[in-house]
Amino acid sequence: MTSPSSISTPASAVVSAEPVKPAGPTRGARFLRYLRRHPSVAFGGGLLVLMALIGILAPLLWTVDPTAISPARRTRVPSELYWFGTDMLGRDIYSRVIYGARVSLLVGFSVAVLSSIVGLTIGLFAGFIRWADGIIMRIIDGMMSIPPILLAIALMALTRGSIQNVIIAITVAEIPRVARLVRGVALSLREQPYVEAAVANGARAPRIIFRHILPNTFAPMSVQATYICASAMIVEAILSFIGAGVPPSTPSWGNIMAEGRALWQVRPHIILFPAIFLSLTVLAVNLLGDGLRDSLDPRLAKNL
Repeated sequence: MTSPSSISTPASAVVSAEPVKPAGPTRGARFLRYLRRHPSVAFGGGLLVLMALIGILAPLLWTVDPTAISPARRTRVPSELYWFGTDMLGRDIYSRVIYGARVSLLVGFSVAVLSSIVGLTIGLFAGFIRWADGIIMRIIDGMMSIPPILLAIALMALTRGSIQNVIIAITVAEIPRVARLVRGVALSLREQPYVEAAVANGARAPRIIFRHILPNTFAPMSVQATYICASAMIVEAILSFIGAGVPPSTPSWGNIMAEGRALWQVRPHIILFPAIFLSLTVLAVNLLGDGLRDSLDPRLAKNL
């Protein structure tokens, strides 16, 4: 009779005793958790995406030609036929407001990107190259002594009105903000031990800047870019409102409000609707910037 101890267990029947490691959260789960922890980013980013989609899909949103003039239908109040009413030339305000989102968002995003790139370059050079710091920052201080809107108006007075010139004028006015911010970050980082160690090992300045300084500027730069985007949209609306921005034939929120100011007391809807869209867009960008600041600021990370 065979004893139970002599019965051999097949190797295939042996169950591994190693614990199975649980799978980590997916990228989608981490992104949703990030949005739940930072509702400002979720709300501001969602509203900004909605405005961008409105501008991109403008021809599909039951709009008509925003430049079509119809004197017989001037200053109509909002109705089922004209959702936002018409202006003094009979143009559909709803279509002009929807198409105007393209101009404001294009100017805002373009100025944010261009001023960030140029200001980042100037700030890194001034913050890390000691002999150039004094010269560059005196020029930046002189530019910052002029309000951005006045500097943009002066630059637009030298050129003709177009979207490209508006972007260039506002970008020049916003570069000093970025340059001063990046310079401050570079000044604080160049005294860190790891930067001094890299210098002691013979690393050249370009390598130190791109490897150690530049990555640490992305967090404050991303927050600053959102505020520049919001400021650029407001400045563009001001320039268009006073007739120094994009041509009147181009539908923009500033142009619509400028054309309706003469009839503000009797037809307030001409200014009301573009003002609402501009306010919502700027609010969305500012909320996104506040949320990014809270999530990227290491001093606030302990409280999250």
